[in-house]
Amino acid sequence: MKHKHWYDYLWIASASYLLLGFFNILFAWLGLLCFFIPLIISLTTGSKGYCNRYCGRGQLFGLLGGRFGLSRKKDIPRWMKSKAFRYGFLIFFLVMFVQMLFNTWLVFSGSRDLREAVTLLWTFKLPWHWAYHGPLFHPGVAQFAFGFYSVMLTSTVLGLITMVLFKPRSWCVYCPMGTMTQLICKAKAGKDKFNRN
Repeated sequence: MKHKHWYDYLWIASASYLLLGFFNILFAWLGLLCFFIPLIISLTTGSKGYCNRYCGRGQLFGLLGGRFGLSRKKDIPRWMKSKAFRYGFLIFFLVMFVQMLFNTWLVFSGSRDLREAVTLLWTFKLPWHWAYHGPLFHPGVAQFAFGFYSVMLTSTVLGLITMVLFKPRSWCVYCPMGTMTQLICKAKAGKDKFNRN
């Protein structure tokens, strides 16, 4: 039997994040760890160590699709593996992220009121008012949380869909963070090679 390490249980953190955001939207800020840690690891080590070892979401998909058999275990289509799709999805994801930041800025500046809703798949606005418990912080703080939770929930739903249709960790093929860290690793490897020459 394979020896388990502490990081083999990070899927619990990923599942807990979604659950906590359901009850209190401010927990959505914790999701920033899933953005900064992969970037820091790839910048400092030049590897995709986070994706390969520490990604709780990938573990969760592996568990649900593998051990619990919720996946058809089919190969992901070739077009989803292509650079055009992965880079295109990364650009789209970044544009949506910038739009979320802009909406947050509008609330911070007082140009727009707080919208207590989660946007699923960048389209469907779901009321989420029960998860906001009053003005402990500036409404802009809550607006960022609603927007960020929308991003995390949307990417989880996309991952679950591809998990069911294809192999358990198919999301990892086109995950924007995975694509971004891969680009960083390639750039770092190119720079190191240039410096050696």
